[in-house]
Amino acid sequence: MKPSDRRNWLVFLGTAITLGCCTSFSEFLISKAIDSLLPSAKGVTSYRRPGTITILSSNGEVIQKLGPATREKVEIDKMTELIKKSFVAAEDRRFFKHKGIDSWGIIRALLRNIKKGSVQEGGSTITQQLARTVFLSQDKTLTRKLKEAALAYKLERELSKEEILQEYLNNVYLGSGAYGIADASWVYFSKEPNELNLAEVAIIAGLPPAPSLYSPLVNPNLAIKRRNIVLNRMFEAGYISNIEFKRALENSLALKPAIPKFYNSSAPFFTSWIAKEIPKILSPEQLEIGGLKIKTTLNLNWQKEAQKVLRKFSPGNTEGSILSIEPNTGKVRVMVGGKDFTSTQFNRATQALRSPGSTFKLIPFVSALEYGLKPEDKFIDTPICWYGYCPKNFGNKYVGEVSLADALKDSHNTVAVQILAKVGFERVISTANRLGIGNQRKLGKYYPLAIGAYEQTLLEMTSAYSAITNRGVYIKPTPFEEIRGANNAILWSNKSNGDKGKKVINRDIADTMNWMLQRVVKNGTGLAATLPNRPVAGKTGTSEGGRDLWFIGSIPQLTTGVWFGYDNNKETKSGSGEAAWVWKKFMSEVSPSLKIINFPSRPISNKEVELKEGKLILPVKGPRPKL
Repeated sequence: MKPSDRRNWLVFLGTAITLGCCTSFSEFLISKAIDSLLPSAKGVTSYRRPGTITILSSNGEVIQKLGPATREKVEIDKMTELIKKSFVAAEDRRFFKHKGIDSWGIIRALLRNIKKGSVQEGGSTITQQLARTVFLSQDKTLTRKLKEAALAYKLERELSKEEILQEYLNNVYLGSGAYGIADASWVYFSKEPNELNLAEVAIIAGLPPAPSLYSPLVNPNLAIKRRNIVLNRMFEAGYISNIEFKRALENSLALKPAIPKFYNSSAPFFTSWIAKEIPKILSPEQLEIGGLKIKTTLNLNWQKEAQKVLRKFSPGNTEGSILSIEPNTGKVRVMVGGKDFTSTQFNRATQALRSPGSTFKLIPFVSALEYGLKPEDKFIDTPICWYGYCPKNFGNKYVGEVSLADALKDSHNTVAVQILAKVGFERVISTANRLGIGNQRKLGKYYPLAIGAYEQTLLEMTSAYSAITNRGVYIKPTPFEEIRGANNAILWSNKSNGDKGKKVINRDIADTMNWMLQRVVKNGTGLAATLPNRPVAGKTGTSEGGRDLWFIGSIPQLTTGVWFGYDNNKETKSGSGEAAWVWKKFMSEVSPSLKIINFPSRPISNKEVELKEGKLILPVKGPRPKL
């Protein structure tokens, strides 16, 4: 070769290399520029559909999943080869060879559809379908298809094939409310994915192109035809033998439908309360975006125990409710609003307005202590009237001279009304308001107020007792521990955003009241609630005619309210001792997980001799209330 020719070749070679490098570099820059306009591929692994909410218990157990959510996911290494191969054969037979877009697959699908005279096969790869599901809409526009292609290439560059297949199989919609292979295997066959046989896997793998149309629950004959197409593709791809192919073709559907896991709540009364409370702390936009994880305050094990106890021990065929609050945090640990949520969704813990009976006596007795009266001060328990209102004790029994503490222990109605007359309506109503009672529905200045004439919810009454247990600090009850958004960022936290509590009752007065409430359980009307080797402070309550049976009791770490009655307000023909006994049955199951600790001591000596001393408070009519 002549030197001039060699020189020309070198120039040509150098020019070609330079152009090649420039082209590659330009493609790199263009690719980077396009990538910068696209969302991160890592968003696939944390994908949550709009409007989805996962509700968790305090220890992270799933209580319910709301919206179009994948209710159970499976890691790729735990999926059977049968599942992987069936979807690859059905949707994207060159999945492990292409880089996001399969040109040969598009041509093959086009030729097959022309030959069959109908749409038999789509050209979108599994990667494209995943990109469309996570990042795009279902609009059939050129712009969307171009974005889909660009995203598919990006996913293939940033994720492994195994990662792409895992996310696809966990998020693809498969009809009947099933999102992902685990949901579908449960919804159609009541099985775990690894329990599916070949014919069942083929049924599910045939669903993505038209989940509603091919659903075996909707069109069983069409589902079988679609299944056979999938089986044929698996055979053609060499994934199954001829014998396996023929046997699967002969299989009947053998459906065993089931509701998607976590579709129904394991604590429905509690989650129905969540639904009403969450709009108070999150915006409509935050709720709409979805992907929310709500960690609640609910102890799911305690909740299940409360459900069992309520159904098993309700007196007669009464309805009932059990509610537990952690006094020093306001966290609602248990909420059972009735025996059967499927029969009625009416929440008797938060919605039922019932006469609290003698449980309301907490309010006038706290007011008496604030007024300056002492537990040993004496009253005269005797029939007495106030402007035509003549309260009666249970069984029309009156004991004459009785101390304030004993009047509470034995629940003397006449003394409760005497206290109201002495300390005044304003003081008693103020005490109630500070303890969270009477703020939504105003309390009137009527003497029956003292013994529970004004209807309250179990949540309101239990919260008031919880504040006394918490030594006079009222904390608004909450079902929320923490709320995280779609990107796992904290949107709300009880630690930073929750109610910090407010001192509403003097600590010494709260401690004295707790001491008096312990005497109610030790020797008074709450005797049925006694727990062995553990202090209990509480109060029974029975409304007129026994229409409502209450017991609200506390150990230092937990305040629990129990209510029984009929929704139509008819008489129960029972007593509040039944509620106290059920309280004991429930607390006997849950209290062993809590340390045995004592209530703070009464600020002054609590020797029984003190109850024989003190000044005598004669019954008075008091001023006529302002009506």
